[in-house]
Parts: sequence; C-alpha cells; structure tokens
Amino acid sequence: MTQQIATKAGNKGSIGAYLPLLIFVTIGIFLGVGLFLNPHLIPSPLIGRPVPEFNLPPVKGRELGLSSADFKTGEVSILNVFASWCTACLEEHPFMMSLSESGLVQFYGLNYKDSPDAASEWLDKYGDPYMRTGADINGRVAIDWGVYGVPETFIVDQQGIIAYKYIGAINQKVLDEEILPVIRKLKNTKHD
Repeated sequence: MTQQIATKAGNKGSIGAYLPLLIFVTIGIFLGVGLFLNPHLIPSPLIGRPVPEFNLPPVKGRELGLSSADFKTGEVSILNVFASWCTACLEEHPFMMSLSESGLVQFYGLNYKDSPDAASEWLDKYGDPYMRTGADINGRVAIDWGVYGVPETFIVDQQGIIAYKYIGAINQKVLDEEILPVIRKLKNTKHD
C-alpha cells in the first residue's frame, strides 16, 4: 500500500514538472502565430456603419474644419488621420498629395493629438492635400473612429458609411492595389 501511494504521488509530480513547459509552448505558439499576421488587416467594427457624429474646428491657419456632415454629400470621401510628430505620416504624405491631386474623392484630414502650431507648420512645409482638416487636439474624435494610431486612412461611401480602413503608411503599392480599387468600386455603385 505504501508503494501505491508513493507511485501515485510520483505520477502527480511528473505531470507538475511538465506544466511549465506546456504553458511555455502554448504561449510560444500564440506569439509565433502573431508574427505572421498582417497588422494592416485589423478588422474594424465600424465598417458598414455611419461615420461617428462629430464637429471639429479647423487646424490653425485653415478655414474649414471637419464634421460628420461633410461625409454625407453623395460623394466618396477619404479621411486620413495624421500628425506632425508621426514619421510614417511623412513617408505616406507624397501619396496623399498625389491622391488629393487626382480629384477622385473628397479628401479630408484629421489631425490627431497635435499642437496647433506644429500641425499648421507641417502642412505649410510639406503641402496640404486636404479640402477640410479637423483639429482633434485631445484625440476624442479619433477614438470614436476606432483609430489605433497614426497614420490610418478610411474610405467613406456616398451615404456616409465607412467602407474601408487601412492602418499604417500608404505607399504606391497600397494605393494601386487596395485604396484605388475600393474607391472605383464605390464610385461605380449606384445608391437609391
């Protein structure tokens, strides 16, 4: 009988010895899978929903602020969330300028958690592609849009419904393969 008790206790000890290894392997698998996920494909719960209600003043030195009503004009539009302190925003800025100059869409900017002077100076220095630019100094409106960080770009359909979200800096490949096809599809869609 003492032999059985010792054997049962020994079995419990060997299972306990493997428990930390099992936990470590499980965590490693989850982290490994995460390395291969595309961070630009984080799903947004706002896709298919109307733009959130908001009304922002213009960035310093600009005349037109930005509100939810600006997305309900019967035109496809883009909202680009940017900041002067964002290095990726500077990387994508030439593509934003190009897209704006194409005249394909109404092009709006949401300046995120920036100082008024820095935002104004940045747009003056690098160019202002936006028809309207809202100053979201405290970041509250960006939270309502589901923004994780900057830059982020949203495409909104003619009815003011969010149709697409891209997280990260846009380059020519993203513009050609993702952004422009969505814009063209929306422009070819008839709404009643």
